[in-house]
Amino acid sequence: MAALVTRFAPSPTGRLHLGHAFAAFAAHDAARAVEGRFLLRIEDIDQTRARPEFEAGIYEDLAWLGLSWETPVLRQSTRLAAYHAALETLGARDLIYRCFKTRQEVLDDIGRAPHGADAYGGVYRGEPLAEDEEARRLARGEAFAWRLSLDRAREALGGFDQLAFLEEGRGPDGEQGWIRADPELVGDVILARKDVSVAYHLAVVVDDAHQGVTHVVRGQDLFAAAHIQRLLQALLGLPTPTYRHHRLLLGPDGKRLAKRNGGETLSDLRAAGVTPQEVRAKLERLRPLK
Repeated sequence: MAALVTRFAPSPTGRLHLGHAFAAFAAHDAARAVEGRFLLRIEDIDQTRARPEFEAGIYEDLAWLGLSWETPVLRQSTRLAAYHAALETLGARDLIYRCFKTRQEVLDDIGRAPHGADAYGGVYRGEPLAEDEEARRLARGEAFAWRLSLDRAREALGGFDQLAFLEEGRGPDGEQGWIRADPELVGDVILARKDVSVAYHLAVVVDDAHQGVTHVVRGQDLFAAAHIQRLLQALLGLPTPTYRHHRLLLGPDGKRLAKRNGGETLSDLRAAGVTPQEVRAKLERLRPLK
């Protein structure tokens, strides 16, 4: 039987906090419990926000917690050729299209849609421009993003009815077991854009396959992502891992812990004299993870 392989994949855009520790322990412990493999992946494709000092902080914080991982660590910034090759594969099958709309224009379109914004923050469905209009915009040097066309993907696969993934954890609404994937929940997602080159959804499915990840252990905030990632796996002929989504840690304000909220970091706790054992004990009291 193949070894269970998990990964923890933070972005080096800030220092890690307790929510990160919660997720890292979940992935690490799941692998160690069955003598599997635990990987650390640095998701640094957003070079406008990634910082070397934050990457160094990730290693420092995880080592302080007592976690160990395989080396060398995969850094997404070294994998751009693989992502572009996947994008070209989708492009050759006419499954992606250029979208020239700004973020505000997309939000306006979502607001005008029959159902408006939904629980996932809004779903965008677009369509390619006419060839002459697209050529004019490209000639003017206008920025665009590559979006996945759900309509063309559905046609290529003969429908989405056969798309499913195994959930061994629990989704935000208690979803468990075999889940029928519904890419419509996410819409025509961006797969690449000028400022970040390749976007999260495409990079993560390519890397999970490349690293042989068998179990994706992550927070419930990414449950909807499994639906579109399952579609990309099917379109690219990549294996589908088992998913184990767990609940999120919330701050005193009831909001999930996030870098942008400026919450207490692991380095803050360390400076205050908190021990790794105390951090783990605190997180253990918050289990079960589901």
